[in-house]
Amino acid sequence: QVQLVESGGGLVQAGGSLRLSCAASGRTFNNYAMGWFRQAPGKEREFVAGIRRSGSTYYADSAKGRFTISRDNAKNTVYLQMNSLKPEDTAVYYCAADTVLNIVVAITELARYDSWGQGTQVTVSS
Repeated sequence: QVQLVESGGGLVQAGGSLRLSCAASGRTFNNYAMGWFRQAPGKEREFVAGIRRSGSTYYADSAKGRFTISRDNAKNTVYLQMNSLKPEDTAVYYCAADTVLNIVVAITELARYDSWGQGTQVTVSS
């Protein structure tokens, strides 16, 4: 497992943008698949975006065209650029890492990941 620390959350008006960052400990960050999930009050945690170590990216339908996941292996950091934010994007956003190459589980699934950050709140006002 690794330690993950998210930052960049906050309050934004609908239509605005935020960039979340997730800094990871560990020496082999470039080998990890990384994901962003979110959890709204009273709802289950859901997949938002994922990025393989190859750089291939995956998005939930709700995120396609608005969110972009990227990684900077030199900085051990994964980002989530969120544009055109909507009130329904309001949630706690969590960064996750697959450090054990759990490739039998899809990158979109919670079970893929063995390390989680503490979460960062994103609130979008209408």
